[in-house]
Amino acid sequence: MVEQHQPRKAPPPWAVRLKAERLARFWSQKEMARQLFEAAPPEVQAHFPARTSLMREIRDWEAGRWRPGDMYRRLYALAFGIDEADLFAEPLRPPRKNPAEVLAAILPGGDPLAPLGSRPGRRVGQSTIDDLSARVHALRLADDVLGGEDLIEPAFRELGAAVRLCRESTHTEANGRKLLSVIGECAQIAGWVASDAGQHAQAAQAYGLGASAAREAGDGTLESNLVGSLAYQVANVGDPGEAASLAMAAVEAAGSNTLGRARALAWDRLAWAHTREDDAQAAMRALGEAGEALAADRRQEGPGYLYWVDAGELQVMEARVYTELRKPLRAVPILSSVLTRYDATHARELALYLSWLAVALADANEPEEAASTARRMLELSQDVASDRTAGRARVVLQRLEPYGSVPEVRELLAAYPAGA
Repeated sequence: MVEQHQPRKAPPPWAVRLKAERLARFWSQKEMARQLFEAAPPEVQAHFPARTSLMREIRDWEAGRWRPGDMYRRLYALAFGIDEADLFAEPLRPPRKNPAEVLAAILPGGDPLAPLGSRPGRRVGQSTIDDLSARVHALRLADDVLGGEDLIEPAFRELGAAVRLCRESTHTEANGRKLLSVIGECAQIAGWVASDAGQHAQAAQAYGLGASAAREAGDGTLESNLVGSLAYQVANVGDPGEAASLAMAAVEAAGSNTLGRARALAWDRLAWAHTREDDAQAAMRALGEAGEALAADRRQEGPGYLYWVDAGELQVMEARVYTELRKPLRAVPILSSVLTRYDATHARELALYLSWLAVALADANEPEEAASTARRMLELSQDVASDRTAGRARVVLQRLEPYGSVPEVRELLAAYPAGA
């Protein structure tokens, strides 16, 4: 009689990911146990199991025999520097598409900017284009001090008006290209505002429309900014692999002859996408490219939408990358320095940057300082109608939970339960 063997059940995706992430770092299971221990705060370490017992647990988790409990899931996320939700998600990361494929997918079907038949319409001249451009820049400046929920309605009203003007008017070929560029700029700020309001699908549609307008206008710098903006959103709320492909498309759209600020911004967004993929080496290479691009910038006059790109902003991204990769001793000095000279009227950005500092301080085992920074961040966020700051508040409070026995942290968690 031939013995019948049951096929071995494949481990779940999260178990495959735990083993793959460990092996990618050349860690043995013994080293993995040590990393989990070091990721834990002292009060948790005091109750840790013996190393050999924890190694048996690691073998069982990687085989998918059972799922780690809440505490160990958090420690895995800290040890790997990966968001817990991403690390333990059920589907595995799909293979990365090439930049051209991803870019083609975001461009709207048909031609939403085509003229409406033979309708005569009014003739648009330079003064009208200048007025539109000034209105778009006013939206940018408003975005510095207002949240997305406050600005989403006027931003999309301006975008709709600009698209209608393009379709229903007549103009010279040169003014037509300028009008398309203004539409692209308006779509970029509208998309950014929608993303800040948590309306990610609406933001993606705006970015796609803007990229189409920029491409038709032959404006590679603007196309790069739009595609890079979408890459940034996808890195934060979607598939990091897709974000990296989009960010590379933004780098390619910027080219090598455009303004250094534009190239630096594209490389900066690629660095963040690689960070969200947990590809530290690629992220650091992209940060280096961003720095070189900005150093080569001659500060000649450029498009208004690049007004905020400077060395300080690149430092913030560098610190965020270090924080996400769990290198807090590098992140804390950079963020502390930048925040001392940051404009306090830009409450949302200040709150966001404080959130990264709070997380870095927690990772550096400085819970008292982290709680103080988090409190300042949360107080600033209360009057900002921003989905971004709300999301970061939840991240900060979750990161502080393991330090709940520290008085300052305990008081903070009691004052802001679940990010409320």
